[in-house]
Amino acid sequence: MSANIEIAGVSKIYDGGVRAVDAIAMDIRPGEFFSLLGPSGCGKTTTLRMIAGFDSPSAGEIRLDGADITHVPAHKRDMAMVFQNYALFPHRTVAENVAFGLRMRKIDKATIATKVKAALAMVELSGMEDRKPAQLSGGQQQRVALARAIVISPRVLLCDEPLGALDKKLRQQMQFELKQLQKALGLTLVFVTHDQEEALAMSDRIAVMNAGRVEQIGTPVEIYDQPRTRFVADFIGDTNIFRGQRVTMDHGIGIAAGNGLLLALPDNIAAAGSEVLSVALRPEKIAVAPADPVEARSKGMSTRGTVESTNFLGGAVLYRLVLDSGHRILVQQPNSGAPLHPPGQAVALGWRPADLVILED
Repeated sequence: MSANIEIAGVSKIYDGGVRAVDAIAMDIRPGEFFSLLGPSGCGKTTTLRMIAGFDSPSAGEIRLDGADITHVPAHKRDMAMVFQNYALFPHRTVAENVAFGLRMRKIDKATIATKVKAALAMVELSGMEDRKPAQLSGGQQQRVALARAIVISPRVLLCDEPLGALDKKLRQQMQFELKQLQKALGLTLVFVTHDQEEALAMSDRIAVMNAGRVEQIGTPVEIYDQPRTRFVADFIGDTNIFRGQRVTMDHGIGIAAGNGLLLALPDNIAAAGSEVLSVALRPEKIAVAPADPVEARSKGMSTRGTVESTNFLGGAVLYRLVLDSGHRILVQQPNSGAPLHPPGQAVALGWRPADLVILED
């Protein structure tokens, strides 16, 4: 049975006054795949270690299904943890590594054998019971670490960048397998990563952390399409950020971003009260075409620029452009097979006001 985790005003201050985590609050739901996402040093691993019981908070409470576990020892929390470096015993076999937690719980040998066999089957390692970790690939070692965690039937599984050491293709495969395994077992899973794509692909919800604080919590779609702050907009994928004075336009409110660049705001946020605003615009929301005046007018493209560089990415093309206003922006287009816009080409650009997102300063 999965568990609900509540983190209420938790801080962690190390010797010397270093504040690694600063009064964070979050509610992780039963059976949820919840990711802590942020750059190195943002406090995500420290938060995970406090949930696990390896570190104690300097302030605040951690609750499991309503019960205060802030000072409960790690081995009494009914949680399991998977580390980035796997932490396998090199001198023990796969079966012995997986059985370790069961032996510590004084489970009888027959039950251990049955549980180990079932856990290895879940991670597709049946038949490898007698191998040593050194005889396994990185992906197989990660599966052993997962099997060792799930064999004790924890209510909460904690993962500290467990896929960081794998190559891209294997990492993507393991992302799918871990997500499927978590749902099949009904575990509450808390996952630490600095990889934005990984968090977006796997999570039910994401907490984006920065400098010890939580900047935003939401679903992958909410985090990507509606970033709340400049940091979230910048950290999650590529984005273009414009800052300027709030102005009245012919058909509503806009932003004067400098050098004659005017951006119309969507109707539902046009009443924003601040006089100086920052907005984000994702590169894939921008349409680009050769700067033919007739074609540009017919497609509603009123902004002009010049291609600075063209990067072919396989399924997409990323353009770096300089607008006539001097602003540099990114534009991403799907690879439709059409000729690419070469560097130096003049282009017309357009986007919908609805694709602009106002950011908190």
